[in-house]
Amino acid sequence: MTTPTRAVLRTEARLFAREPGSLFWIMLFPVALLCILGAVPSFRDPQPELGGLRTIDLYIPVTVLLSMIMAALMAMPPVLMGYRERGILRRLRTTPVSPGTVLLTQAALHAAAVLVSLVLLLAVGRLAFDIALPGSVLGYAVALLLAMAAAFSMGAVVAAVSPNVRVGTAIGMVFFFPSMFTAGVWFPVQAMGGLLRDAVVLTPLGAASEALHTAGTGSFPGAVDLVVVAVWTAGLALLAVRAFRWD
Repeated sequence: MTTPTRAVLRTEARLFAREPGSLFWIMLFPVALLCILGAVPSFRDPQPELGGLRTIDLYIPVTVLLSMIMAALMAMPPVLMGYRERGILRRLRTTPVSPGTVLLTQAALHAAAVLVSLVLLLAVGRLAFDIALPGSVLGYAVALLLAMAAAFSMGAVVAAVSPNVRVGTAIGMVFFFPSMFTAGVWFPVQAMGGLLRDAVVLTPLGAASEALHTAGTGSFPGAVDLVVVAVWTAGLALLAVRAFRWD
């Protein structure tokens, strides 16, 4: 890691730790949602149409993705947009720091919070609702890393093209609500059927939900799901770096 990257990462880590609001929405809100859903008695009953799984079993990948959405679309972009408004990015432009360094630093810090949320979700799910831990650890790790890369690539695009917080908030909402739907927050992807499911699994978070669910049940994620997430990630990341505005 280069010296400028270390300096930016060290400074940003201190600032990120002082944002209790962001930490709540990323680390604790998904856990609270899982507890609320788990309190619904019918969600704890096996469903024949779900292959014997319970509805609450399907919400582990959903809440993991929700944590990523909160981090990537609601927490990270306002930080960079605020820096742009205050001229901090303009000053960084005169240093060896590149757009990729700025974006990767913020993504890495917020991804660390997502990993904390993941540990809490798996622990609460297991202890409170008897949800099985991921059956394929390697598959889950691969799906998780790709899903985070896709989510933060979306957030990077929002942060890169937005001239200020006001416009960026509006652009973020355009990504936020469709992302919530395709991640399965309102209705799990695995419970969808027909053309709707076929369309949702072609989106980055829809495919990520399928990959996480497959790994959670003990199998390695399907290649098609991983390729869909990887292609979206590459395209969005390239767009974010190319479109990045220093001011």
